[in-house]
Amino acid sequence: MDILEIFEELASIPSPSLGEINVSNKILEYTYNNGINAFYDNYQNLIINLPANDPNKKPILLSAHMDVVGNSAPVNIRYSEDRKYIQTDGTRTLGADDKAGIAVALKLAIYLAKNPEIKHGGLEIVLTRDEETNMSGINHVEFDKIESENVLVLDSDSLGNFEIAGAGYTKLDIEVTTKLGGHSGNDIQDKKRYNAAKLIADLVSKLPNGAYKVEKGFTITSCNLGSIVAGATDIGLERILEQENPNKPYSKTLVDLCADNIINTKAYAHYSLRSSNQKYEFDLIDKFQKQIDKFNKKYGEYANAKLSIKVHMPMFEKSPNQEMAQIAKQVGKKIDLPIKVQSFHAGAETHIYANKTNKYGKKFKPVLVGVANIDSMHSPNEKMEIDSLYTGYEFIKKLFLEYNS
Repeated sequence: MDILEIFEELASIPSPSLGEINVSNKILEYTYNNGINAFYDNYQNLIINLPANDPNKKPILLSAHMDVVGNSAPVNIRYSEDRKYIQTDGTRTLGADDKAGIAVALKLAIYLAKNPEIKHGGLEIVLTRDEETNMSGINHVEFDKIESENVLVLDSDSLGNFEIAGAGYTKLDIEVTTKLGGHSGNDIQDKKRYNAAKLIADLVSKLPNGAYKVEKGFTITSCNLGSIVAGATDIGLERILEQENPNKPYSKTLVDLCADNIINTKAYAHYSLRSSNQKYEFDLIDKFQKQIDKFNKKYGEYANAKLSIKVHMPMFEKSPNQEMAQIAKQVGKKIDLPIKVQSFHAGAETHIYANKTNKYGKKFKPVLVGVANIDSMHSPNEKMEIDSLYTGYEFIKKLFLEYNS
């Protein structure tokens, strides 16, 4: 079956996060009709396994996710007038993220099943649920049953991307508390009645923000100020829910309801920190902590700042063994596809694999791979370049064959 037909059939089935059962049943139909072993794990992730027919070779794992951004509304497939792109009627997402990856993995499994003379060390495929929302699917995978060490996560939006490191996501929260509050009129002359809103603004102005470390044009470590909140009383927050104007932004409503007749005793700042290098991340956090220590020394008993750190997603650090990247470059030259070996500054299932071990206790070596060019991903304007999907499949197939040569 043509890979575009496979993709179109999968994409036409709505599969919101935790609502993937119809598309997983269709995938099982493909595997059953081609004599391929496939089954659900204990979380209804789909596991596909083609056993090795050469014990001297090593297996490889392909991974993709079955859910898409969007709801259960119909997916009305359309083609662009020049037939270069596949898209929808503009009412919802196409779901090429990540049904392009599924189509490539499934097509390779069918190809190998129909060509048993090809010697290989085994192909394992993991198709997860709920990647777009909570990554609960990948976190329920039974990693200790996987034999592969090398993992290709087919989930990048650009053909030829071969991303060998990815930024982790850490949340930094700063809380400033002052000892004395008071009335904004009667007590304003007392210089010991520090305003927590003003203090946190001063503190934030001294902290790093934006790109922190950039190497070869790629951001390795960064931090971003997400919010500063002060003056929000519990009563004020409750009144947000009572607003009669649904078109008024909650952020502006919050500002309007914040008290301006008090000297604030509490203020908060929230940051996201992304890094694919642990040393740089520790250096950046240390800069935050040093500024907070200076703050506390300066204000003594009258004001205190506290930094809280929570890892939201572990980083995906570059593996010292880059065998797959070398093979990818060789294959790319053969099919005239430039391979961009790089890091990326976002999260993906690679991050989970990178921090787990396989059946034999070996750490996985994941890579995020682009198998198609996807434009306006996650939007109703999403479209996929058709020729790029064919090239992406050819790349993964030849990569698998070269790996097993």
